[in-house]
Amino acid sequence: MLQDKDRIFTNLYGMHDRTLAGAKQRGHWDGTAGIIKNGRDWIVEQMKASGLRGRGGAGFPTGLKWSFMPKESDGRPAYLVINADESEPGTCKDREIMRHDPHTLIEGALIASFAMGANTAYIYIRGEFIREREALQAAIDEAYDAGLLGKNAAKSGWDFDLFLHHGAGAYICGEETALIESLEGKKGMPRMKPPFPAGAGLYGCPTTVNNVESIAVVPTILRRGPEWFAGFGRPNNAGTKLFGISGHVNNPCVVEEAMSISFEELIEKHCGGIRGGWDNLKAVIPGGSSVPCVRAENMRDAIMDFDYLRGELGSGLGTAAVIVMDQSTDIIKAIWRLSKFYKHESCGQCTPCREGTGWMMRVMDRLVKGEADVEEIDMLWDVTKQVEGHTICALGDAAAWPIQGLIRNFRDEIEDRIRVNKQGKVSIAAE
Repeated sequence: MLQDKDRIFTNLYGMHDRTLAGAKQRGHWDGTAGIIKNGRDWIVEQMKASGLRGRGGAGFPTGLKWSFMPKESDGRPAYLVINADESEPGTCKDREIMRHDPHTLIEGALIASFAMGANTAYIYIRGEFIREREALQAAIDEAYDAGLLGKNAAKSGWDFDLFLHHGAGAYICGEETALIESLEGKKGMPRMKPPFPAGAGLYGCPTTVNNVESIAVVPTILRRGPEWFAGFGRPNNAGTKLFGISGHVNNPCVVEEAMSISFEELIEKHCGGIRGGWDNLKAVIPGGSSVPCVRAENMRDAIMDFDYLRGELGSGLGTAAVIVMDQSTDIIKAIWRLSKFYKHESCGQCTPCREGTGWMMRVMDRLVKGEADVEEIDMLWDVTKQVEGHTICALGDAAAWPIQGLIRNFRDEIEDRIRVNKQGKVSIAAE
């Protein structure tokens, strides 16, 4: 279990002062100029050594991503864009950082931007996050007033401007290229890759898009050293991580824990156990709504990190938004609700996603009521395979995976419902 002295987010619950003075008391903005004076290459190498993988869902190594940015400028400016468009159902970790510990993000933005040769960074914040935007903007204003942003930011010799951009509440704008399009004032529709953002991103300039949590942990890693951060978790799954646990637990919460903690320990230590006890657990979605669900019996001993959940359980850590469902859950209806969400949020650019999400939702609608035929289960599976991997961005995969997880793990339940519905109709007809 993670000790308090090793926590990066020391004000996650808003119990302390979130102003600049409070952040400094808790050790933030300490020696920032010294870190920057070590140079770009040093920072990138330290981040690689720390083993930090992106906290936005994909888990791509952060230091490696930074190293894709051009070393020498060709005259174009470079940009860091911070993805604060936290719209994945079940996920609520980044909003706690922005609401209660915003200076971790602002300091991280300065250091990360310097490491990539960017004098400007944008934070793209979710449309529904009104209070979070106010808290973050107040913190940015404080940092400007204190000389930590702007010309010669934090006396580091680096000029740096940070802008907060408010989205309009579209899930698709959480995809990095759609986010860039939206930031440019266009419709939030994903771009084809290549070119990748590091070559041609915002305004056609070299750009890196990183998640809020990925950027907010940077200053602490550099202060304490990459070996400290790499000491948590299994190899290739390093560091501490914010887990957001919702659903049928006695105490839903957002908590910072070491990577590779077991699911059972996470739930027992922080959530007061499963509602109604472990025998009442039915299924868990371990990483936000786009990863496949896992049956209770496979989940209890699960290790909460990228490689275990993907390799052993065919699911994923995603954003570590753990959605817990007990026996009272209508699992078919729960997955139908997710398919309705993805149908609604598809931007419609790619035919497989535009047509497939609606098609999958309508079949799920009939499965919930038990009105489909058993053969349609396989047909639905085939359609998910035609959508998965055939779209510009990952929204097609996100729509397909929950349904695949349902069919893989709870096919018997779907078939039972169809059978019961048919028998009911037969008996009514007999009368």
